[in-house]
Amino acid sequence: MDLSYILTPFIAWLVAGCLKFLVNSLRARRLAFNLIGYGGLPSNHSAIVCSMVTLIALKEGIQHPAFGVAVTLAFIVMLDASSLRKQVGKQAAAINKLSQPFDDGQSRLRERMGHTRIEILAGAITGAGVASLIVALQMGIV
Repeated sequence: MDLSYILTPFIAWLVAGCLKFLVNSLRARRLAFNLIGYGGLPSNHSAIVCSMVTLIALKEGIQHPAFGVAVTLAFIVMLDASSLRKQVGKQAAAINKLSQPFDDGQSRLRERMGHTRIEILAGAITGAGVASLIVALQMGIV
């Protein structure tokens, strides 16, 4: 059994998460544990789905039906990250503004939900890089 199909998305998620923490910490000039969550560079979701797209393309070929399914899933996930979740963040900001007079300091909704195109692209590159490295390691190239 080839475990790379199970491990690659997990490793891509882990790498993207570590990179996101590093980028957020450098921007904040402190360890940014409070910025862990949705949004930021690179997109974890994009890294996960693009790692699978790349893995299937490299191992099975782009003519394989699984490649088409993976591309479709990646498209849906990245579209959702750039549009739908951004709208959810805007709604959270409006709700937070409306509830400000009653705010107890703990009930604020997270406003940073979506991704910019650069964050999505960085996630896609991260996922493709992880999958390429795993295939290269399996083939003994690296």
